[in-house]
Amino acid sequence: MSVTTTTGAPPAAATARPSISLWQRMRGTVLALIVPLILLAFWHFAVKAGMTRLIPSPYDVAEYMVDFAWGGIWDDAFSGTLVTHLLASMSRVYGGFALAALVAVPLGILIGRNDTVRALLDPFLQLMRPIPVTAWLPLSMILFGLGAKSAFFLVFLGAFYPILLNTIFGVRGVEKRLFEAASMLGCSPSAQFFKVVLPAALPSIFTGLRLGLGLAWFVIVVGEMTGVPQGLGAVIMDGRTLSRTELVICGMIVIGIAGFISDRVVVMVMNRLLRWSPSHHG
Repeated sequence: MSVTTTTGAPPAAATARPSISLWQRMRGTVLALIVPLILLAFWHFAVKAGMTRLIPSPYDVAEYMVDFAWGGIWDDAFSGTLVTHLLASMSRVYGGFALAALVAVPLGILIGRNDTVRALLDPFLQLMRPIPVTAWLPLSMILFGLGAKSAFFLVFLGAFYPILLNTIFGVRGVEKRLFEAASMLGCSPSAQFFKVVLPAALPSIFTGLRLGLGLAWFVIVVGEMTGVPQGLGAVIMDGRTLSRTELVICGMIVIGIAGFISDRVVVMVMNRLLRWSPSHHG
């Protein structure tokens, strides 16, 4: 009697990958669109019903957004200027945010790790932190004059404290047993910063970076009230002065989209650097 054995590829059932349905692929996008579509429908019917005469309809805003981006419809002073204003605001937002991160992250690490530095600087920083950015507006115009420098300074202030506080929190939250384990494995005190402190504090640092970047876009409207000729904040202020509500809403929409894309970029970098941590993907 002969026994035959079969070798080769495993059964198809064992190698087939589980199929992902269309709903599973589209679920996140569909759920994310529900609330905006509901608000858009409410906005449309509220304007149609005459609940407000000062707010334009979604169609009017969309039409002006096209003109704001490419021109050819209204041909006014703002037609086709979206890229110019967006680039001006981006330079101030990203410049002020980058400077805030370069100052706040090392300072936060230093305060979190050194008791003497913390006793020296923390009371002063906690005293200054509650002062709103809008309160700095007159002083910034005195110190830096009207224009882009004042806007840059206000964006820096808006982004600085969230990054600083979250960095301090992340550094001080490192568990002591991690240092003990590192010492037992022969890790020198200087090397513990790169192998223990920084990896453990990175999630909190990135949280501060996301908050700081969001506040930088928030503050840009205030910062560009200082007499800058170009920028999304300047467009919004001009729209308010001219009673051009559609222009104000267009500026708000562009800021929202730019801020969202900026946050997604930070999240992508965070997920890349924290891929070892399964709890930080979002």
